[in-house]
Order: sequence, then structure tokens, then C-alpha cells
Amino acid sequence: MLEKKMEGINTDKVIEEFEALTKDAGMVQRETLKKILEENGSAEYLLNSGLNGRTDPESFKSCVPLVTHKDLEAYIYRIADGDPSPILTGKPIPDMSLSSGTTQGRRKLVPFNDELMENTLQIYRTSFAFRNREFPLEKGKSLQFVYSSKPWKTKGGLGAGTATTNLFRNSKYKNGMKAIQFQCCSPDEVIFGPDFHQSLYCHLLCGLLFREEIQFVFSTFAHSIVLAFRTFEQVWEELCNDIRDGELSSRVTAPSVRMAMSKLLKPSPELADLIYKKCSGLSNWYGLIPELFPNAKYIYGIMTGSMEPYLKKLRHYAGELPLMSADYGSSEGWVAANVNPKLPPELATFAVLPNIGYFEFIPLKNNAECLYMEPKPVGLTEVKIGEDYEIIITTFAGLYRYRLGDVVRVMGFHNSTPELKFVCRRNLILSINIDKNTEKDLQLSVEEAGKLLAEEKLEIVDFSSLVDVSTDPGHYVIFLEISGEPSEEVLRECCNCLDRSFVDAGYVGSRKVKAIGPLELRVVWRGTFQKILEHYLGLGTVVSQFKTPRCVGPMNSKVQQILCNNVAKTYFSTAF
Repeated sequence: MLEKKMEGINTDKVIEEFEALTKDAGMVQRETLKKILEENGSAEYLLNSGLNGRTDPESFKSCVPLVTHKDLEAYIYRIADGDPSPILTGKPIPDMSLSSGTTQGRRKLVPFNDELMENTLQIYRTSFAFRNREFPLEKGKSLQFVYSSKPWKTKGGLGAGTATTNLFRNSKYKNGMKAIQFQCCSPDEVIFGPDFHQSLYCHLLCGLLFREEIQFVFSTFAHSIVLAFRTFEQVWEELCNDIRDGELSSRVTAPSVRMAMSKLLKPSPELADLIYKKCSGLSNWYGLIPELFPNAKYIYGIMTGSMEPYLKKLRHYAGELPLMSADYGSSEGWVAANVNPKLPPELATFAVLPNIGYFEFIPLKNNAECLYMEPKPVGLTEVKIGEDYEIIITTFAGLYRYRLGDVVRVMGFHNSTPELKFVCRRNLILSINIDKNTEKDLQLSVEEAGKLLAEEKLEIVDFSSLVDVSTDPGHYVIFLEISGEPSEEVLRECCNCLDRSFVDAGYVGSRKVKAIGPLELRVVWRGTFQKILEHYLGLGTVVSQFKTPRCVGPMNSKVQQILCNNVAKTYFSTAF
């Protein structure tokens, strides 16, 4: 990290600025849209829209259509291929972010520029100010399970990498992170290491070497934190040996990583004995994180949506340490900050920052009304508490009226800006007939089955699903990886429980009249979901960006193949 000193931020001032910004969010939104359209008025996309220089919301909505990534691909690839003309933005786009591809089975390129970097820092400063007010940090370091993808150049010479890689390589980001006490205990060589497994091992080792200084534990997603400490369970004795001898394990072969770690490692038998004693004294690894890092204040990362299933295991490792969900955004851009850090992840809400983009919301109140005509989007300050919406973003990086694909619920308002709860991805759905089950419905069903396994002292390691229409009628298939060997009776009951726990009226009705076949439970071998992770790492995804695909569609044939080739046992429901 850069050695340049930077003053810590004035958290009271940041909170004051946020309060002022959200007093009249409607006005700030109009000003933000005006700024976006003025800065990018020379872009081909906007010139072709017929706006003719107008910057008011009404003209914008009447001239510029709602779009998905597919609609913009041709423009984005022209930029990536080196077309120098202003296509989506007035100023040239310097970099491209690459999405993980775990949602749709295909990675997307999205524009990344200095304005998005500024948005990132503003979001981070805002949430840090509120977080630090409730959980003040002392001077120290953080244990961050972060990884950078290998950067590459597009055909036109633009830098390309994951959104997090674009951040990590930016000097503004590094300085900004110092200002909010977000300094990683691992050297850059570990973050930018060529092999994820070696980097993870070294992150754990650095955490132990600086154990007294660690103020919090972080990764982009909760999954990465759980994966890290599952790995710790396997390698802890080897880590102790490294510390005792002052010599790095031969499992780390990357020369740059070995060189960086050699500067930190010195023989320390006392520390090795202390860690060995602490690990040996734990009951089933409960409270591992505070035991290893006695001065840690909390665990931080995205813990909503598809990350919620990992919270039970994360709480087991965390003991009494608070879990705190990080801010709400995507590879395409940021939306909102967590300004209520005391709320548990399941109840986390995110206050929209009205100056980082222009936001619209498609009401999802009554599907029957939406069969023939989608409701008109409403503005940021026009949303209603308790209602669900699909979110639309307009950014400073050339995305105009872009459908993010997320469903959010308005939980309240902070001054005049809404506080949102992430509900699910709109397009991740199990559907055969008139049934519609979202990722959240699947999660709730799996949680119910998990309760039966918990009675046997077992847990669900991970899960996924697909719709099988090769049978007549079609049926749902749920894949579970389980931590041990449940009895046949328990697995049969799990299968029935999964089927009964989908309470969508269309599903229940279709099951009763046999328009949907019995749910199929496929129990997969241990390590199956690790193979899925390895598949995505092979495609260039970084582990801190990885999300297990919850509903595997036909486009995701390789993941389907991995799941179907690793089935240990199969059961069909008799619930209906």
C-alpha cells in the first residue's frame, strides 16, 4: 500500500454532509441528472435519443428508453475495441469492469471511470462514518480476504478487470482506504498473487502475525469469509508450524508472494503455541474469530441476498462479534450506504445517496396488473414504504435508465431519501407453469430443510437448483451439499420439506393438480460447490466476487454438468 500519510476523515463532517444531501433528495436528483446529461451531452447515445440538450427528468424519461445490458452491448464493445468517438460518455472511458458471470453464466463488460471511483469513496466514507460512531476503531489493521484478478487489456487497449481490481489498482482508492482505517494486514503481493489458494493461506498467516492489531475482518462477500475459516480448519496446524519456524509452507510457490512473506515471518514459538492452544480449546470452532483476533470489533462484508445462507456458519465462527452488512451496489454502479450499522444483516437497510446517480423504480405491487403493460417507473422520493420495486440506474459512466435486475423493498426514509432492503434478483426464478419462486423463496425452503439436518448435528454447506423440463410434467431439482451423512429417513423428510416449503400459490396449486411433478432432491458429494468455484476462478472471476449460482439456467451448462456429475443420492418428494 502507499506509504503517503493521509489524515483520517472527520466523521462528524461526513455525517453532516449526508444529512444535508438527503434533506431534499428530489432536488439533488434533478441536479444530478442535469449534471450527468450536461457532462455527456456530446455522447452518440444521447444525441440519438432526441433530447436535444434538454436535462429535465420528464424529457429524459420520454426520450431515453429503459435498457438492459444486452441493449448496450454493441456500444460497450465499440468502446472496448478502441473507437475513440464519444459513444456513451462525453469523456473517454479508461477502464472496463468485468462482472462475475455467476448470475447469468456469462461475464459482462461495464464501463468504469473516475466518477465511479469518486462514488465508491463517497459511499465508503459515508458508511464508515456511521459505523465508526457506533463501533469506533482503534489504530490498527484489518484482516481482508481480498483478491485481484489478473488485469488485461481489451482489443482497444482499455484496462479490464473485476470492479474490485479496478479499485485496488487505483492510488486514490488506496489513500481513501487509509483515511477510513481500511488498511489490509497483508502485503500487496498477496492481494495480487497469481493463485487464490496461496493468497488465502497467506492472508490467514498475516492475520495471525498481526492478531493483536486486527480491528475487523472483511471480504466483499460473506461467502469468502466463511470459505477462509473453513480453510483455516484444515490448515491451522501448518500455519502454526510456519510461525514457529519462521519459514513459509512449501504450498506457497509464487516467488513474489514468498519474498513479501519472508519479510514478515520470523521464528515465534510463543505465538505458535498460543494459537495452537486457543484452537485446541475451541468446541467445534465456535467463536474462532474473536479467539484469534481479540481486538476485532466486527465482521464486515455484503451479507444480504444470496449471501444470507452463509450467515449461520459465519455467526458460528464470529461468536459474539457483530456481523455488519456492507453497502449496496453492483459492477455497474453504487446505489446506497448502510447508515444503520447496528441492524443485523437480515434486517439491513441501505440509504440511497441521491448525488451518485439518477434512480427510478418500477413498482412490482400486483403482477396481475403488469401482464399487458409494465407500470411506469417512479422517482426516488415517490416510492412508498412497504412496496417492492425493480431498480433503474443512470450513472456518470454511460448507463442511462439501466435495469439493474434487483428487487428492493422500501423500509423507510432517512430524511427524504428511501432506505432500501435488497429482496432478490428479479430474473432468478424457478418457474414451470404459473408458479414463480424467487431466490428468496428457494432460500427459505432450504432453511426449513436445514432445520431437520441441524437436529442431526449436520449443516447444509451450499445449495443450488434448476428446473427440469425434460420430464412431463416438469419439476424442480434442488442440489444440496451436506456436512456429513444423514440417514435415508432424514433425507426423504428433507425432500418433502423442501417441496412443502414453497408456498407460492401457483406452485402449490400446480403440484396438487400434477401440473408440476414431485420435487427432486439431489445430494451431491462433498467438494462439489468447490468445483463450481474453481470453474469460475478458471474463467477469471476472483473469489471475493464469487456468488454461488442459486438457479442454474440452460445458459449455464458447465455448472449444470458439474452438479449433475457429482450426485451421490436422489430422492423424489411424496409431499403432495
